[in-house]
Amino acid sequence: MNSILNCLCSGLLLSAFVIGQNPVVADPKSQLAHSAELELQKGIQELNGLRDQIAGEKLPVAQELTGAEESVAQQRRQYDEVARLVDSGNLEIASVKAEMKLRQEELSYIGNLLDEYARSYDTKVNVSEMQVCGKLFERAKQASENTALSLMDKFGQQTDFLDMSVKRLFLAIGGMKFPGLGVDMQGSVVEGEFAILGPFALFCSKAGAAGLVVPQAGSDKPLIRPLEGPIQDGLAQLVQQGEGTLPVDPSRGGALKALVQKVNLIHIFEKGGPIMWPLLAASILALGTVLERLIFLANEKRKRNHKKLDELFSAIERGDTEGAARVSSSTKDFVVQVLGYALLHREQSMTNALLYAQSRELKRFRRGIPILDTVITLAPLLGLLGTVTGMMGSFSIIGGDLSSPGAITGGIAEALIATAFGLGIAITSLLPFNYLNTRLEEAESEIDSAANRLEVLVLGMPNHSLDGAAPAGQPALQGGV
Repeated sequence: MNSILNCLCSGLLLSAFVIGQNPVVADPKSQLAHSAELELQKGIQELNGLRDQIAGEKLPVAQELTGAEESVAQQRRQYDEVARLVDSGNLEIASVKAEMKLRQEELSYIGNLLDEYARSYDTKVNVSEMQVCGKLFERAKQASENTALSLMDKFGQQTDFLDMSVKRLFLAIGGMKFPGLGVDMQGSVVEGEFAILGPFALFCSKAGAAGLVVPQAGSDKPLIRPLEGPIQDGLAQLVQQGEGTLPVDPSRGGALKALVQKVNLIHIFEKGGPIMWPLLAASILALGTVLERLIFLANEKRKRNHKKLDELFSAIERGDTEGAARVSSSTKDFVVQVLGYALLHREQSMTNALLYAQSRELKRFRRGIPILDTVITLAPLLGLLGTVTGMMGSFSIIGGDLSSPGAITGGIAEALIATAFGLGIAITSLLPFNYLNTRLEEAESEIDSAANRLEVLVLGMPNHSLDGAAPAGQPALQGGV
């Protein structure tokens, strides 16, 4: 439109200029009309050209706009599709998270089951089998505690152990054999072969010595305990050839355990070490002394005669000292003999005679008490000495070869057995020791009571000068040391 206006203005100015140049030639109106017509036609032509130009430029822009609109619509459709996929993905992620949580709980439960199985596995199998599966067992047992392991590594170690235990189960159904190490009764580690037959575990060394497998606390090397009688003869053949006498135990191990752990006093004595011989001598000495003292006390009790004692006092009350002396010579009662000895020696000093006779009789009662006193003191000291020597042997082994746990426990057992025997001898000797001391005090009290009564009766006699010879032919006091 601006170009059209410019053209019209240019035409008008040109017409005015022509008129000004040629004012006389023609009619100004005709010229102006002619010029305006020319300009109008020119302007119309230019306008038509502009219209054609606008029409030519409008089509590409419309096409471009249409293409842009179609692109926007396509992008919107793609956005809607992506939004739908995102929403669907969020739902799937939530479902996957729930599934993962469920699987993690299942894995945790299975891991706990495997941990519990690994921890309690050693209590369900024979201790000798740890020599075969001990490494896998320890790895599976420590897998849950090792924070440096990944989840897959932990499950790998646990499933390896589970694999081994399942294979062991199938092998154990028909019996299984494997090489290993055992400890004999002398505490030496020996090589041989184990045979697991159900609940029974047998061992046969390369030298041919066989026996039952007995677990040892804190060691994977079991103790090999031989049996007695015909059963022992078939154990080696059973392990080596698969045929032999099997010690079947219908009590599920109770009777066999009682047989193996049967207490044998001779075996315990041998395990106590060399110090047991002095303890045995001390116990025999104490036992012999106690038996002799009991026989002595029973004999003295049998000899007691209270009737004779009353007759002696009755004779003294009558002033018949010679009759009292004759009564004392007719009995073996130690109280009456003490009083009779004092009456026979009353002319020297009846008091001293009483003391002498009393000490002589009480000496018989004291016999054996010093022996028991010595045994009571000596036995615990000997047991303590056995403890020291046994512990010395154990510590010497600990400082050297640690492959013989049986020798270490043997030294400790020696120490404990010697101490137990020493204390047992001292305790059993203490009871008769106190009993003999009590009987000694009773005898001393009876003699003192009778002596005091004798002195009172003699001093109450009309003639109590206590001098005068003993009757001729009077028998001496019987008894004595």
